[in-house]
Amino acid sequence: MIIDITEVQAINSFSRLESLKEIFETIWMLLPILILILGITIGVLVIVWLEREISAGIQQRIGPEYAGPLGILQALADGTKLLFKENLIPSRGDTRLFSIGPSIAVISILISYSVIPFGSRLVLADLSIGVFLWIAISSIAPVGLLMSGYGSNNKYSFLGGLRAAAQSISYEIPLALCVLSISLLSNSLSTVDIVEAQAKYGFWGWNLWRQPIGFIVFIISSLAECERLPFDLPEAEEELVAGYQTEYSGIKFGLFYVASYLNLLISSLFVTVLYLGGWNFSIPYLIISEFFEINKVDGVFGTTLGIFITLAKTFLFLFIPIATRWTLPRLRMDQLLNLGWKFLLPISLGNLLLTTSSQLLSL
Repeated sequence: MIIDITEVQAINSFSRLESLKEIFETIWMLLPILILILGITIGVLVIVWLEREISAGIQQRIGPEYAGPLGILQALADGTKLLFKENLIPSRGDTRLFSIGPSIAVISILISYSVIPFGSRLVLADLSIGVFLWIAISSIAPVGLLMSGYGSNNKYSFLGGLRAAAQSISYEIPLALCVLSISLLSNSLSTVDIVEAQAKYGFWGWNLWRQPIGFIVFIISSLAECERLPFDLPEAEEELVAGYQTEYSGIKFGLFYVASYLNLLISSLFVTVLYLGGWNFSIPYLIISEFFEINKVDGVFGTTLGIFITLAKTFLFLFIPIATRWTLPRLRMDQLLNLGWKFLLPISLGNLLLTTSSQLLSL
């Protein structure tokens, strides 16, 4: 049997093309994830710098100014320092729980970023249950904190982990009820649909004006979920040294540091998406289309503008949790639980009933 060399070469070139195609498809699938992770990293660095600058302004002192222009690289310098610190493990602690806890806290928060939309098509996963995916995934983070506290074999760490679990359970229910009220107004649990439902009337179409009670409850609950003052009982320095972080050092301590700011950023992004119109202008699209004689802001300019508007609203809102850190005292544990169960839960439930009634009457 005679084998044609040209046929063999054609088969080899075809197989190479197929393998290159598979490689490019894999890269194309991973590219949005890598871009999102890079954006999240930059966002966390900006939040740390903003908090330090705003805190310095509130306390009338000079903030970071040596690492980079205006001290913007100070967080990067602190992270680099933590990388080279010794990683200590308690001799009588549970090594596996101690090591896995920080990773669970970070990964569970990172997954939630997949449903954040920066445009009608600029979202990693446009799921029909997007907002409830965030609530479900974020509830895993306190499990990591409890594992860290128990694995440290330290009474202060264990108490901090228990406080984190109790605080999360107390404030997740009002948070979920507020999200359910928003979904009733938008007839969807998709984050993209919720933002598009607010675009019709511009600034006055935002859910902030349609759900003012839910907006206030959502902010308070999200601050408690982020363990920000006045809700930072799981890591109260005066009571528990550093809570579940007490025995940690090096990169593992840095993971907790990153997780807290990741949680703060995702909460602010969800406030923007659910209540502040997301990527939409404060001017209705009908006026924009008539004035500029276009059907819709689209393309590269529209995508860039949507990202800018979303991030601008997010970072403007971040002033609230940063300012409350230096203006409100820490609550006691009984006060924190009473606020969640006796006040926020009935208010959010009543808000849900009012929203349901108004939707039924409008049919």
